[in-house]
Order: sequence, then structure tokens, then C-alpha cells
Amino acid sequence: MPDASRIRATPSRRQFGGGMLVAIAALSLGAEQPALAEPAESQSNGATMQLTQTWDKVFPKSDKVDHQKVTFTNRYGITLVGDLYLPRNRGGQRLPAIAVGGPFGAVKEQSSGLYAQTMAERGFVTLAFDPSYTGESGGSPRNVASPDINTEDFSAAIDYLGRHASVDRERLGILGICGWGGMALNAVAVDKRVKAVAVSTMYDMTRVMSKGYNDSMTLEQRSATLERLSRQRWNDAEAGTPEYGPPMNELKGGEAQFLVDYHDYYKTPRGFHPRSVNSNGSWTVTNPLSFMNMPLLTYIKEISPRPILFVHGEKAHSRYFSETAYAAAAEPKELVIVPGANHTDLYDKTAVIPFDRFADFFGRSL
Repeated sequence: MPDASRIRATPSRRQFGGGMLVAIAALSLGAEQPALAEPAESQSNGATMQLTQTWDKVFPKSDKVDHQKVTFTNRYGITLVGDLYLPRNRGGQRLPAIAVGGPFGAVKEQSSGLYAQTMAERGFVTLAFDPSYTGESGGSPRNVASPDINTEDFSAAIDYLGRHASVDRERLGILGICGWGGMALNAVAVDKRVKAVAVSTMYDMTRVMSKGYNDSMTLEQRSATLERLSRQRWNDAEAGTPEYGPPMNELKGGEAQFLVDYHDYYKTPRGFHPRSVNSNGSWTVTNPLSFMNMPLLTYIKEISPRPILFVHGEKAHSRYFSETAYAAAAEPKELVIVPGANHTDLYDKTAVIPFDRFADFFGRSL
């Protein structure tokens, strides 16, 4: 079991410039991915969605939970697709429930589904979902992100869970992974129905896109990026469709170790999924625009008195996101640093992810 002590030590920080930021955080997928076998139809904004009914996750199916594909609609009218996991031995009682999202550019068949299924094994109803414009969820154009809409996606998942017959709507939580950790904290700050929030290997996507890694982007670099992205809008408007960047997580040699780690998850059988932006595509070129001046964690103190659990790897390049967010949050809050773990270790390494700590936190908080 990893060390669950509260640690606030400052990590060693590698400096990455604005060019690295744009290469990592500003790309997105061009074409919609083909549906896999045995699709079921659903409607989104008047269009038919093809929903996969076969088990196509990157993790094995548990015999301790019941699973079903579900759809629900967010406040902007976008139909989201999720995987609902329920403890098999739940009986007729109403249970606490957790909405699970992330990482940024991933799909529910990857990390969020693993977290959701594992937490369902521990007695929670869980819902892992594809965010708007990605995976099986609706929204056009494809594979674009929004700090506002993707925050709303979490609240839409709470809408769904709170109306489910097996759920106690007064015992609802949120769990966000990687880039959806920041979205999770933002959602809970505004959505008072949520009683507790946990984040794992958390990124603040508005911070990294607007300031670069370790806040290393200069004003000159930021201005140049905004100039380029602003002019790209004319290109997109003239073409009638957004331009997409090169495929994500492909290695050419000489990359920073954390980029190698991303490749080793998303581009190998360990975590590859054909609908994942990070595995099989890229973001729109203009994707960073709405993140550049809309800080997600402005109101993090307003989560209090509801508890927050931050979990991060000791050796993760992203560790400073959780540590500074922890410092900015009000009590009650906990910070767990997992010894020896890097950023992507907390995506899928079940011997490393402190699931018992997550279960204890939500068990006490919900």
C-alpha cells in the first residue's frame, strides 16, 4: 500500500518552453473514429450515434460489478455516453455514487473506466463518461475541449446519477484524473450537490496552456501563440472546418521522459484505444484558445467545507499542479504523494494507485 501521508514538499522542476506547451497541449483529432462492432443507436443533436456494446476496454471486465452503456445530456444539449458500473451484490439499497472523468484526451475505455470499475468493486455506483466532442459522446466538431463545457459534463453526470434508482442522491462524489482533475475541482466549486471530490495525477489545463510547464512561458511567447491561433481562426472559417495538428504522442527521439511515458501508455497495447485522441489522433489547432484566459481553479476555496483528496506521484512532472492546488484549497483537504510513481503510473498500475485510500476517502465523505 503506498504511503498515504500528507506531504507538501516542493518537487524538482524541469523547465519547458512555450513551444513544448503548444506541441503537447494544443493538438487534436481530425476525423471521427469508426464505431467498433455491434453498435447501438442513440440520438445526439439530431444525428445518430453509434454506441459500442462489446467490451472494448483496455482493462479486463470484473465479475464483481454489473456494467451497462448509458447516455445523458448536458446543459448545452450535447449527448454524453458513459459506462455505468454497479456493485453486483448491491441488493435493493441506494448507494453512494461517483462520476469519473479523464485523463485529458482519453476515453472511458481507458483510465476513467478502470477507476470506475475498481471503485464499484468497493461498493460505489460509478459512471465513467466520454467528455463532449470526444469518444462516443456527441458534439461537433470532433475532439475539441472547453473549460466551461467539460466542467458542465461532470455536472451532467451528477444529473444522471442523482436520478438513478440505485443511487442516494445526497451521497454524490466526483473523481477527476489528469486534465479532468482540474475540471472536477471547478465543477465541485460550483455544483453544491457534490459532497466530495478526489483528483489523481491532476493537471490544471488552463494553467499549463496559458503559462507553460512550471509557468515558464514568457509574455512574448504567450503573445506569439495567441497571434498564431487567432489568425488560424480565419483559415478555419474559410475552410469551413477546423485544422487539426499532427498525431499525438508519436516519438521522433530526444523527447522529455514524460512524453515517452505518455507514448508508452497511449500508443502501446497497454492503453491504446482507437477512439482516444491521445492514441489515435490530435486536438484542433485552436483548441487552447478558451483555456488561455479562463483559469479553472479561481474558486477552489469554495469547495470547502466539502473535502478534497489530491493524489499524485512522487516523480511525476505534473506534481506541482496538485501541490499548488492543495495549498490554495481550504480545509478539509488531503494530499497523498505516492512514492516512486510518475504521472502515467496512476493511469493504470493497480499495484500503485491507492484505491484503498480513494475508497476510504469517499466512504467517509459520502
